Amino acid sequence: MLGLIQGLTEFLPISSSAHLSLAPILFGWKDPGLAFDVALHFGTLIAVLWYFRSQWVLLIKAAGNVIATRRIDTVENKRLMFLILATIPGAIGGLLLEKKAETVFRAPALTAIALIVMGVILWAVDKMASQTRILDSMRWTDALLIGLAQVVALVPGVSRSGSTITAARGLQFDRQAAAVFSFLMSMPIIAAAVVFKGSEVLRPGAITTPVVVGILAAGISSWLAIAILLRYVSRHSYGIFALYRVLLGVGVLVFLQMRG
Repeated sequence: MLGLIQGLTEFLPISSSAHLSLAPILFGWKDPGLAFDVALHFGTLIAVLWYFRSQWVLLIKAAGNVIATRRIDTVENKRLMFLILATIPGAIGGLLLEKKAETVFRAPALTAIALIVMGVILWAVDKMASQTRILDSMRWTDALLIGLAQVVALVPGVSRSGSTITAARGLQFDRQAAAVFSFLMSMPIIAAAVVFKGSEVLRPGAITTPVVVGILAAGISSWLAIAILLRYVSRHSYGIFALYRVLLGVGVLVFLQMRG
C-alpha cells in the first residue's frame, strides 16, 4: 500500500512525503520511518529513468560532449547544465535540513497546512500564468529559481513536483514543459537520497519481502503517474490537483482536531 501511495503521488503535485507520513496516522499503521520512504524512492527512480530513457541517453552523450569540447552550445548540453544547476539548491538544503526533515517537518498539522497553502499557490499561479514558453527556451536563472523552489519541498505537504511545477509555471513555461523538467530534475535528487540513505536500507535484515514488494509497487505506479499526468496536462490545468490538496489538508486538520 505504501509503495502504491509513493508511486502515484511522487510525480503528481500532491506531495508523496505528505501521504507517506499521514497514511500510518490515518490508518493506524506503524510509521516505517524515512529509511523505508527512501527505499520506496528507488522504485520511482527506476520509473523516471525508464520513462525518459531516450532523453537520458541524449543527456549522457551531452555530458561527454561538454567534457570533450568544453562548450555548452546545443540544446542537450544546455539542458544538462540546467538540470545540474537546478539540483544544487535541493542537495544543499537536504544536507543542511536532514534532521528537521526527519522530525520537526513531519508534524501532521504542518503537513496539512502545507498541503492547503501550496494547493492555493499552485492553483493561483497556474491560472494566472501564460503558457508562452517551451522547455528549450529555459535560461540559467530559470533553472536556479526552479531549483530553489525544490528546497521548500523538504516540508512534507509542499511536494517536490508541486513546488517545481509551480515555479516553472510562474516563469510562464507551458504545463507540459513544467512537468517534464520537474520529472527530469527529480532523478538526481532521488538518486542522491537513495545513495545517502542506502546504508540504512541495506543494513542486515532490512531487505524484506514487504520492502521489495513496496519498491515494485512504487516503480509501476510511478510510471503510470508520469504517463497519466503528461497526457492530462496537455489538455487540462493543474486545478484538480490543487483542489485535492486543499480538501486533503482540511480533512487532516479536522481528523487531528477530532482525535484531540
